[in-house]
Amino acid sequence: MASRVLIVGNSGSGKTTLARTLAAGDGLAHLDLDSLAWLATTPPTRRPLDESVAAIGRFTAIHDAWVIEGCYADLAAAVGDQATELVFLNPGVEACVRHCRARPWEPHKYESREAQDRNLELLLAWVRANADRDDACSLSAHRRLFDAFSGAKREVVTPP
Repeated sequence: MASRVLIVGNSGSGKTTLARTLAAGDGLAHLDLDSLAWLATTPPTRRPLDESVAAIGRFTAIHDAWVIEGCYADLAAAVGDQATELVFLNPGVEACVRHCRARPWEPHKYESREAQDRNLELLLAWVRANADRDDACSLSAHRRLFDAFSGAKREVVTPP
């Protein structure tokens, strides 16, 4: 059976790093949910859930083996029944903050390093509030997704 790995966790938890490692090492197609969760507006707004789910469906229809990663439990749930493994990266808020501060420029998300840096304090506040929120990207949403997943799963609490 082809590997289909779903990775969830807070921003800065190591999702993209793990996904890239798995994609390169195991020949998996890689989908970062950030690439389809947002409309290209200022300020950015979430794409309607059904549009994002349809985009995920198009991705999984053309790739038998994949790794999908993101902080969006609502989008992850849409492909949970297809995943062969769920990885919940939960290294703690301080590890996530350190990773966000050390993050290289992400040209697929920001037009410049300066634009990314201007957003850093907002991102760090959002990361720190992970346990206090109850949205689709919160610790509680990730926990519910993890607890409900009936396949192979692992929670990683040790910072990479």
